[in-house]
Amino acid sequence: MDWGLITGDALRALVGSEAVVFALAAIGLNVHFGYTGLLNFGQAGFLAVAAYGLATTVTIFGLPFWFGIVVGFAGVIVLALLLGVPTLRLRADYLAIVTIAAAEIIRLIFRSVTLRDTFGGSNGISGFSNDFYALNPYTDDVGFGPFVFSSRNGWVLTVGWVLVVIACLIVWALMRSPWGRVIKAIREDEDAVRSLGKNVYYYKMQSLIIGGLLGALGGFVFALAQAAVQPDLYSPNLTFFAYTILILGGAARVLGPVVGSMIFWCLLQLTAGTLEGLVRTGAIPTWLMDSNDVGAVRFMLVGLALLLLLVYRPQGIFGDRKEIALDAR
Repeated sequence: MDWGLITGDALRALVGSEAVVFALAAIGLNVHFGYTGLLNFGQAGFLAVAAYGLATTVTIFGLPFWFGIVVGFAGVIVLALLLGVPTLRLRADYLAIVTIAAAEIIRLIFRSVTLRDTFGGSNGISGFSNDFYALNPYTDDVGFGPFVFSSRNGWVLTVGWVLVVIACLIVWALMRSPWGRVIKAIREDEDAVRSLGKNVYYYKMQSLIIGGLLGALGGFVFALAQAAVQPDLYSPNLTFFAYTILILGGAARVLGPVVGSMIFWCLLQLTAGTLEGLVRTGAIPTWLMDSNDVGAVRFMLVGLALLLLLVYRPQGIFGDRKEIALDAR
């Protein structure tokens, strides 16, 4: 097996576009779940609304790229209000049910045949990223050692990691502020916060909006990295991966989602490369597994590793055990 190629691919996945997208999605979930205790199972919906807001504005309506970004953010705020108004006064599990259902409704709306002229149906939309790539300062491959990317990927990663840094700084500043202390207190005991005269409902709503906006950054990067949007990319798996990454890195830790995303995608690529090499060299017999099974088996092996992590260190790599407990009233 070519261990150099396998290791190089894994190292590139460590900082690749998937790591950026899911880091931003998990940072938003960290505000929701890690700090506030909100069970948002529809983060994929926030990413989809942001991405389609950009793509539809630019491609279908012919408006400027930056106006599409504004439309994407506005759509996320509206979605947060629609989800939060009827549910945030109720128990945490109601929000979980509503958000996962809403995310699937959004995906199916974008996929519908009736609205194909607006959202592109199952084929999605492309042709909205030209203005973004026109700003690309790179003319040749970017990077060093194993971390070498094409000029297009290098531009996406540069912008993406800058957004990750900005998102982390925003979360760090918010959680050190009086607002952040109230948010963390809500996670611990809502009734105690109410007894101090704080409006828990409005704080939860603010948290839902802020976390959604941070996740929207991941939606923009996802769309621009693919240079297209397609509804099935925003399935519930996206949200479940983001939760896995959050728990892996450690909830209620500023850098937890970032480190979790990097490790998650590096492990997936390393496992896939190793399995493909073992199958190709015959070390794994074809009656047991062939190249078509590698994609599924890698998730099984990484899932087993995560299961062991949850058994022996449920708080994740950087987390605190008390941070994963929430008041679900």
